[in-house]
Amino acid sequence: MNTVLHKSNTRGNANHGWLDSHHTFSFAHYYDPTRMHFGALRVLNDDAVAPGKGFGTHPHDNMEIISIPLHGDLEHKDSMGNTAVIQENDVQIMSAGTGIYHSEYNKNSDKPVKFLQIWVFPKEKNIQPRYEQKTYLPEDRVNKLQVVVAPTDSPESVRINQDAWFSLGNLKKGFQTEYTLHKQGTGVYAFVLEGSVTIQGQRLERRDGFGIWNTESLSILADEDAEILLMEVPMN
Repeated sequence: MNTVLHKSNTRGNANHGWLDSHHTFSFAHYYDPTRMHFGALRVLNDDAVAPGKGFGTHPHDNMEIISIPLHGDLEHKDSMGNTAVIQENDVQIMSAGTGIYHSEYNKNSDKPVKFLQIWVFPKEKNIQPRYEQKTYLPEDRVNKLQVVVAPTDSPESVRINQDAWFSLGNLKKGFQTEYTLHKQGTGVYAFVLEGSVTIQGQRLERRDGFGIWNTESLSILADEDAEILLMEVPMN
């Protein structure tokens, strides 16, 4: 088993006033050659956007882009004709494929929006761009791991163009479980949204990240009430 630990206070940070972003992996002006990606997981940005502000229209191609709002409302528009507001408990994915343009703005003028921006390298390049969004009930992930991203069409999850699975969990203090990896050659990057957990004997606090690979399963213990995101991705 191999592991890599990224404590929350070691992340890159860019505060532009309207945007306060913490980068787990190298991004924009933050560059660390030891933190370029975790397998197919390329970007994990923890963003806070000021009221009424946002990202103007910009391009992407050949990347799987997942947005997970944590607080507030994020307004989305893209060149595929989609206009939507994604909120807490929503998960949005775009397969950029041959190329898209999109913008993201804080829908509200009185409070910030906080969300995770995640990029995953695609399995197939130059596919037709696609968009999907689903809402998940938080009670459905109390003391369980709720799959929200998967590589197959399903009413329960959004589809990603990669052999990847994302799971969210709201775990109560003292709860223990085991996560079994879906496929040989994948690894899991765990990101603690709130609280603290111990994964494979490693204690993790709020916004810590922990990658594990070359294992078939991993143990999870909630040291206190905790919210976690597990991202299983190919390592090669």
